[in-house]
Amino acid sequence: MEHVPDRMPNDESPSDDDLEREILEHSKFSLVDAIGRLGGGDLMKGASPVTPRRQAELVVDDYLEKHLRDIDGSLAAVLLRRVIASQLLLEREYERPLAALGTYCRNLLEAPGMLFDFVREVDAEWGRMYRERPRFDAPGRPPADDDPYTTASVERRLGELLAVLASDPSRS
Repeated sequence: MEHVPDRMPNDESPSDDDLEREILEHSKFSLVDAIGRLGGGDLMKGASPVTPRRQAELVVDDYLEKHLRDIDGSLAAVLLRRVIASQLLLEREYERPLAALGTYCRNLLEAPGMLFDFVREVDAEWGRMYRERPRFDAPGRPPADDDPYTTASVERRLGELLAVLASDPSRS
């Protein structure tokens, strides 16, 4: 390898372009280097590396974490998963994720069959998380005393979440 003097003749310091050229002359160049060089310029200038869909998911997740009463986390996990998978986020172009969350909760509360299926999924999630047998509600029977997610309790929590959403000026 050739020795590069500390000082240039006539005490001139090399320009950045000269230094870069000299470094590149003595190194191997790969596809990774090419991609890195492209990305170093204005490639990401002004743009977020996080997609709009992911941003919407994070907004909903953060809101649920702060405003949904759910100690075990199963209700929030299933609600987030369902809202993300629904067409509501797509229809709103990811710009109003909390409005999509509110619409989804209202739709659940207005359709007893959908709510019943939702609660079963929450119970199943709880069972997976805690490695226990889920405690599913059975129509016409009272819920088990140790059931953390009954239809009534989930309905109440979703109603509370809707009330918070309705009073939150940042949700639109």
